[in-house]
This record gives sequence, C-alpha cells and structure tokens, in this order.
Amino acid sequence: MTLRTLPAAVKAAFALTPPLAATLAATLAAALLAAPALAQTAPAGAPAASTQDGNTAKPADAAAARDALAKKEGEGDQSALLKQTLTAVDKQYSLIRRSQLQVSYDLSYSYIGQEKIVTDLAGGGITLFDIENTSAHTITNTLSADYGLLDNLTGNVTLPLISKYSESRGNSGLSNSLGDIGLGARWQPFEAHRDTPNMTVTGSMRLPSGRSPFKIVAGSGQATGAGVTSFTGGLNVNRIVDPVALFGSINVTASLPAKNLWQVNGTRVLTRVQPGASVGFGLGFAYALSYGISTTISFQEAISAGSKLSFADGLKVKTAMQTSGILNLGLGYRVSPKTTVNLSVGIGLTADSPNLTVGLNLPLAF
Repeated sequence: MTLRTLPAAVKAAFALTPPLAATLAATLAAALLAAPALAQTAPAGAPAASTQDGNTAKPADAAAARDALAKKEGEGDQSALLKQTLTAVDKQYSLIRRSQLQVSYDLSYSYIGQEKIVTDLAGGGITLFDIENTSAHTITNTLSADYGLLDNLTGNVTLPLISKYSESRGNSGLSNSLGDIGLGARWQPFEAHRDTPNMTVTGSMRLPSGRSPFKIVAGSGQATGAGVTSFTGGLNVNRIVDPVALFGSINVTASLPAKNLWQVNGTRVLTRVQPGASVGFGLGFAYALSYGISTTISFQEAISAGSKLSFADGLKVKTAMQTSGILNLGLGYRVSPKTTVNLSVGIGLTADSPNLTVGLNLPLAF
C-alpha cells in the first residue's frame, strides 16, 4: 500500500506535522503485518456467530462446556449404579462388607388367570370332570435384611406379608397372612476384579410359615405359603462392562414332604405330598442410560417335576411337570448416591406362569 491509496483523512494527518506523520505510518505498518497472523487463528471459511440483534457473539468457553457435560458431585459412576441395579434385580448378585447391615423393602403384585380342570378319581377312573375359571390377585410386602458376616459372605433374612384375593365359581376369598420366611447366605469364593466375571455361590432355606395349601378348608381363605420346607442352591455370574452389566444364574430346589395331612379333596382325603425337584435359570443385562437412570431386561425360567400325592385309601397320583417362564423389564432411578429405586414389570410366557407381575424395590437407609 502506498501513500496515494490512503484515505484523504489519513493524508491530512500526514500533512499536519512530520513527527505525527511518522508515528501514524509506523502504526499502520504494524497493523498490516499483524493481519495475516490474526487470520490464521480462525478456521478458514468459519462464519462468525451472531446474536439476534446482529452483534457478533463471543466463542463458547471450552471449560464451561466440559463442566456442563461432566457428572455432578455425588453422582458416582455408572459401575456403582449398575451394581445397585443388579442388587434390585436379584440380591444373589451382590455382597456387602463385613459387619454392615442393609435393609430393603419390596412391593410386588401378581395376577394369575387360568382355566382349572377339576377332577375326582374314584375306582381308578375319572368320575367328575369340570372346567373352572379362576383368577388370583396377590400383593406381597417383603422386608429383607442383609448382614455382612465376612467381606465375602453375606447372610439374608426375608419376611413377606401377603394379601391374596382369589375368585372362582362358588369360592371367593381374601387372605392376609405372613408368607414363608426365608433364610439364606451368599458366598464369593474368588476376589472380584473389574475386568473379570464375578461369581457368587448361594444357598437358601424357605420355612413353611405361611398358610399351607394342603391344610386350608374350602371357603376358609387362601394359601399364602408353599406348605413345605424347601432348600435351594445356586450359582450366579455377572460382569460389568461400562455402561452394561451382564448377568446369569442357575439353581436347583428340593423340598421336604408335607406329612400328616387330612385334607378332603372331592371324595378322597389327601394325607401326604412330596413336591418334585425344580431347576431354574436366568439371564439378562442392565444398561446405564446416564449417571442416574438404568434399564434392565431379563428372562427367568423354572422347570418343576411333578408332585406325588398320597390319599388315605392308598391311591397315589403324580402331577404333570410344570414350566414357568417370565420376561422382566425394569427401570432404575438413582435418587441419591446410595439409593436407587427400581420398578419392574414381568410378562408370563407359559401357561404355568403368572400372567403379569409388577415389582418395586426400595433400599431403606438407617
């Protein structure tokens, strides 16, 4: 650029005094030399952001953006949320440290609607045959306490309170009673590592503290228990790969017989019941959508052998094998760093399964 191309105002400034003209010339030359360097600091062709009033806005602060995306204090990490979700799905997947106590409350609802075939065996043949529509609604409130016996061994006690309403032709009733109390333990044989599957061995015993289905009289209420003592042993495996937790389990259950019964069943009297053994398995995954929300999908199936029934007149009958399969969908919401509320919905997939189950798990802090 030459002096001839400068605006008239600049030329006038140069004409004032020689010292002032020299100063202005030096300033203009420095500005022209710095212009290319300033142009290199912005990407080529990048348009300048502008506000609604047409003024150019300042670039967003990178540090502020990082702070907005970062997790807030107390949110923890996704691994902790997934562990709490696994605990809600099934306590068999989790342990607590030695001398620690953990109490939780579970609320569940189940609905069973089916067509029941009523028969009476006499003289080795069927003398009475009828199809009866039945429906049952069951609400279970369960208090569960876990105590760390060792760092790798946790004891558990469950206390269910059951409200059950059943309706069928000629027989409807509501029962509110204590359910079957459960005692259990979970043992982790190997130390848990982040990049390896965690294994837990479980064992439990269920006591016949609820109303036995083999002792109730028709029209006097509904059964709230199994009526027998049962023992269950299982193996559970889970692995957390952020943001997903994979889990699976297998278990075997055997029951003691119910003896010294005297229940009228049609024209016969039931005196003894030997429940069949059952094998169950489950698998699924939990996915952390964020630091506060997780979702789970799981499948559970149990195959039970037929039960052996003995009657007072010497007749022995074995029931058919039963298969129960349920698909569970769950959602967990982390209300605090130590508390996650979980809601689940189960859909029965076989004729021997509940049609619908709904569950709510809430850890209680003291």
